[in-house]
Amino acid sequence: MGGGTYQTAFYGSVNRLTTMTDPHFIESMQCLAVKRSPEGEAWEYELKLDGYRALAVKRDGLVTLFSRNRKRFKGRFPGIAAAFAKLPDNTIIDGEIVAMDESGRPSFSRLQNFSANAGSITFYAFDMPMWNGKDLRTQPLDKRRELLRTKAMSKMPAIRFSESFTADAEKMISAVRSQGLEGIVAKRRDSLYEPGRRNGAWVKMRIGGGQEFVIGGYTPSPKNFDAVLVGYYRGNQLMFAARVRNGFVPALRATVFVRHGGPVFVRQSRI
Repeated sequence: MGGGTYQTAFYGSVNRLTTMTDPHFIESMQCLAVKRSPEGEAWEYELKLDGYRALAVKRDGLVTLFSRNRKRFKGRFPGIAAAFAKLPDNTIIDGEIVAMDESGRPSFSRLQNFSANAGSITFYAFDMPMWNGKDLRTQPLDKRRELLRTKAMSKMPAIRFSESFTADAEKMISAVRSQGLEGIVAKRRDSLYEPGRRNGAWVKMRIGGGQEFVIGGYTPSPKNFDAVLVGYYRGNQLMFAARVRNGFVPALRATVFVRHGGPVFVRQSRI
């Protein structure tokens, strides 16, 4: 698949970005899901990490750790927030909070139960929309990442830099599959940082297979349920994995709730 396949109007979107002089929450730039990764010199590749997308914002001497939905993570991950303390004011770092299992692979279930595995939690930084008061969103990705690597990383030694690769796409996919990892993210080297947009300048490809989970309960809401509680079997023991909210639009929530007997549904699902 050639490098021009995913070209979009993002080249001209610089004019719609209002200059940011004060750091605050911004929506994360999003990845478009694809079934085949783009190839060519215009693209670079990163590992797809199975964690929580997060923004670290340093302002007035304080660090705020935001989820992509603007929830504050600082109280939940105080050690991660503290790792950004030496950044200069007016800086924003984009990345992923990840938990590693015993084999060194990202584990979402371990992240969900992080309190018992606090030492395995880390933040992988992959972009920097703002540095020391300078808005970098209109700079190309490769320049933003170079500034992140050379300027910011030395000030936050507990944070890991998410490496990118320029390998052949098929070789990259083969390596990720052989390691049992989740997938890859391909990004145009010249892409701007466009908050909230999913325009094809960044794409993600899932490689690893799904896992079967048991839906063993739910958290209630006034009408039906807020989230389903899923787990997996380790031998004969059912282990909690996660609360799942994504993908349930209101109509689907009502249908699932009624179809599976209201508050007593338990079933298996491959995710």
